[in-house]
Amino acid sequence: MSASKPFTIDKWQVYKAYQAVKANAGSAGVDGQSLKMFEKDLKANLYKIWNRMSSGCYFPPPVKAVAIPKKSGGERILGVPTVADRVAQMVVKQEIEPEIEATFLPDSYGYRPGRSALDAIGVTRERCWRYDWVLEFDIKGLFDNIDHALLLRAVEKHVKCRWALLYIKRWLIAPLQLMDGTLVERTQGTPQGGVISPILANLFLHYTFDVWMSKYFPGNPWCRYADDGLVHCRTEGQAQAVRSALDARFKECALEMHPDKTKIAYCKDNSRRKDYPVTEFDFLGYTFRPRWVLNRKRKSIFLNFTPAVSSKAVKAMRQKTRKLNFRNRTELSLADISTYYNPVLRGWLTYYGHYYRSAMYPVFRHFNKTLVAWAMRKYKRLKGHKIRASRFIEQIAQKEPHLFVHWQKGMVGAFA
Repeated sequence: MSASKPFTIDKWQVYKAYQAVKANAGSAGVDGQSLKMFEKDLKANLYKIWNRMSSGCYFPPPVKAVAIPKKSGGERILGVPTVADRVAQMVVKQEIEPEIEATFLPDSYGYRPGRSALDAIGVTRERCWRYDWVLEFDIKGLFDNIDHALLLRAVEKHVKCRWALLYIKRWLIAPLQLMDGTLVERTQGTPQGGVISPILANLFLHYTFDVWMSKYFPGNPWCRYADDGLVHCRTEGQAQAVRSALDARFKECALEMHPDKTKIAYCKDNSRRKDYPVTEFDFLGYTFRPRWVLNRKRKSIFLNFTPAVSSKAVKAMRQKTRKLNFRNRTELSLADISTYYNPVLRGWLTYYGHYYRSAMYPVFRHFNKTLVAWAMRKYKRLKGHKIRASRFIEQIAQKEPHLFVHWQKGMVGAFA
């Protein structure tokens, strides 16, 4: 610390933060400055952030409100900080994360290094085999409703760095700028879309839910990914009791369980014989329900409660393919489409195909049919000849399976 700089922040910390922000990409904030524009005078822009943060005079600009559609309908408001503010937030995140991360419990998976949604799916799959009942809950508007006083109690318990604490407080009250330019004062919540918000939300729920569950319901395994969570129970009565207690707990912390997305499901399989109206639930893009599967020796089938890609996720993937309108992009070659879309297909297959991969066939069949439609428009000899075009694409799939990732994995599927 020097006389001119009350806080000691290494310039290298700011540069590392910028690299992380660049890797995450993202759009411009209220100042309209894109990442590319920010990089045109990178040295001066990073120096400005370092200088202001070290001096204690960094004040975040308003957060840009951006409406994005929800899969379930309606809109979600994201708060998009400026590029410079994302760098500043990343400086603080990287400063506080190691200590806070060490306090989190193993069954919290969202927004944590070294943990993924697939890890949460895997542990849930195994627990559904051991526990007959599951309480699925969703917190309504978590990022919009976090109580600042309660959050700061948790932050002050773990964050001893004075400058990090100062800037967290400033980010919490930075106004939201609506699309018409109106500024909205914020007295609660932390913008969904901010760099610092996920770790703050996790810290809030660490005490609101994670620690509370471990104390009051130690015999009930739970899994949480941000604001979506599951609690496994032995009996229906136990699940009802947990739901009632958890509802009260969330209200005590100024939160609310989503009434439409919170339910109790029966994990039915061959060994469990009970009539109950709800025998499935969705979690992180997967639907858990009874399915007929082959045993390990592949000699017989049995009913198993297991996950596969949800119908909502399948619909969203097909809509994305349809929206890109490949069938009418006759200026593209098949290699062009492969270069553009293979990363998307690979991501889908890696995530949604991890469990019960055959449930992904409708997605890839739809894409294959899109290629058939593209071929019919691109080549005059195939126009109006669906079967001939189907054979054309199928022959290419056999000769060049490397073109598309699902062809490589043997998930060629139907073309007609």
